[in-house]
Amino acid sequence: MYPDFQYLLESLTGADMPGWLSIFKTFGFFVALAFLAAAWTLSLELKRKEKQGLLQPTVTTIEVGKPATMSEYIWAAISGFIIGYKVGGIFGNVAEVSPDPLGYIFSVKGNFLAGLVGVGLLVYLKYSEKKKQELPKPEQRQVVTHPHQRSLEILLIAAISGMAGAKIFNAFETWDQFIADPIGSLFSSAGLTFYGGLIVATITLYFYSRKHKIPFKHLCDAAAPGLILAYGVGRLGCHFAGDGDWGIFNSAYITNPDGTLRAAAAGEFAQVQERLSAVYKDIAVIPHIYVPAPSWLPDWLYGMNYAHNVNNDGVLIPGCTGTYCSVLPVSVFPTPLYEFTTCMALFGILWALRTRLTLPLQLFGLYLIVNGLERFFVEKIRVNYKYDLGFIKPTQAEIISTILVITGLVLLLFVSKQLRDKKPTR
Repeated sequence: MYPDFQYLLESLTGADMPGWLSIFKTFGFFVALAFLAAAWTLSLELKRKEKQGLLQPTVTTIEVGKPATMSEYIWAAISGFIIGYKVGGIFGNVAEVSPDPLGYIFSVKGNFLAGLVGVGLLVYLKYSEKKKQELPKPEQRQVVTHPHQRSLEILLIAAISGMAGAKIFNAFETWDQFIADPIGSLFSSAGLTFYGGLIVATITLYFYSRKHKIPFKHLCDAAAPGLILAYGVGRLGCHFAGDGDWGIFNSAYITNPDGTLRAAAAGEFAQVQERLSAVYKDIAVIPHIYVPAPSWLPDWLYGMNYAHNVNNDGVLIPGCTGTYCSVLPVSVFPTPLYEFTTCMALFGILWALRTRLTLPLQLFGLYLIVNGLERFFVEKIRVNYKYDLGFIKPTQAEIISTILVITGLVLLLFVSKQLRDKKPTR
């Protein structure tokens, strides 16, 4: 696996890479790609809906030509100090920051001198910007903003609120770890629950759309293809980083002492049990099944041991030096690859249907259904905390995915009813 850019580039080139590259995490890179992909498709869809007359631009009045105010200088100074303090601290302490950059960012650690440099730089930039725009007499101007011009702003809001929701819902999904270390759990770079991010981001964007007079139903339809695309791309980040978002153990493949993977015989079941019990002593029941890959498919589609995974899960790799030196003792199903492949196919379907499903919320309803079904079925071979509801023991994702499917069906039925009501009676 490639937990950071140092590992990735060293693997691709075979040459030693500078240590500061380890600050940039592979998972974060794919998350950024996922958001950019969603923003691109959203912008295209918003433009299309504007041409259809479904969305209208907004007009705001602003005052230009004024010199910078004291409050603007204060905010520039605060922002400059925080950015300089953290960036200077990060590049001045690469070895400390590399294992958990997000945790370092949310800590009180940093570089005070770099923070002061940041203050001077941003205050000067604010002064320079306002000086160029200054007029002998300030003027009132009207600014027309089209919905598609807000795509990056929507992206930023979705990213911040989505990350917050993903961490909060992950806390519920890993409750024991959260109780043991609440601050560390919330601000760790590991542990993100997609559905938590989706729910919180949706609520936040609802209020945003109302503020800027963008019909929320059209925003939902415009975002639907990009959401499934972003989810699939993000799952690639989970896979290449080895962040623990994999499936249950597949005892058809076990790890050799040198960290490589080999096919296991059916008679080695007891050895598999011993290996797992020795590593995961706190888990009473460790689910695993024996499913070898058919001869016409590569073994890695059925089992991977995620060597050098970012969570340092498993056993130590002999002779390995560095931060990430763990490998799983038994293979697991690479469910992130399954989800990526499925989501790319679903994106293609939604993208093809976006011009055919013309009624509001039709496309979004279909998105909720296919997204919920995809996640519900993949949960059957994933390891997650299960809630004891008496007669059933579902995971958080199974509960939410079921709700999403039901919500999607209700939306499609509601839209269908509207369509029937509009048809003239004979």
